[in-house]
Amino acid sequence: MSVVDPGAGDAADAAGTADTGLDALLVCLQLTDSAFPSGFYTLSHGLEGYAQAKAVTPDTLPGLLADLLRHGVGPSDATALVLAHRAATAGDWELLAETDQRLHATRLNRELRLAATRTGRQLLDIAGESVGGEALERYAALVAQKRAPGCQAVAAGVAYASAGVPVEQAVTCDLFAFCTSFVGAALRLRLTDHRKAQVVLRAASPVIREVVSAALERDLADLGGCVPVADAMSGRHERAEARLFMS
Repeated sequence: MSVVDPGAGDAADAAGTADTGLDALLVCLQLTDSAFPSGFYTLSHGLEGYAQAKAVTPDTLPGLLADLLRHGVGPSDATALVLAHRAATAGDWELLAETDQRLHATRLNRELRLAATRTGRQLLDIAGESVGGEALERYAALVAQKRAPGCQAVAAGVAYASAGVPVEQAVTCDLFAFCTSFVGAALRLRLTDHRKAQVVLRAASPVIREVVSAALERDLADLGGCVPVADAMSGRHERAEARLFMS
């Protein structure tokens, strides 16, 4: 006579949940790794324009990052990522395309639009091969048909959704990747050093949490940031005689 452990099923379910959560974490680590070839290393996210105008210093760098998160990246890219994730999860391809179109339309400068679609299409291509899934295939078809421009934040949202990464975790990871890329550009522009860069990243954590919370509450009508000085710096950067970064 065999004895069945009444807790065996619960233990198996818990192990399965843990495996799923761990796999989602591994996908996040892969997609946000600085070695992931999305082209993020070619972007300064407007920082080079500020440096060229002598409008940022090592002391004001953390404040600039916080402002860009709150008023630029949060209302635009982070919000678009959340909406794209939800649309892909629900199979609402029209909403996905509309989110992508609206995000693209909020980019006032040509170089910002170009940077968003270049990195987005690269992410879409690599994620399609490495992550896979119907959502990425459907989104790739929309981009190929020119019904969606292929912005990075939307591509990231679809990739995370396709891998089963929860939306809050997805947008948090992508915002941290933006911060990492931003301070990486600051290093190359000699606005900080490696030790201070880590201090800046850690100090951004409360702002990231704030921005994530706000992005989760917005709907499509609220998508779009307001950073006029950053837009002006981007416009100056596009016409600069020498540039280290695409944006």
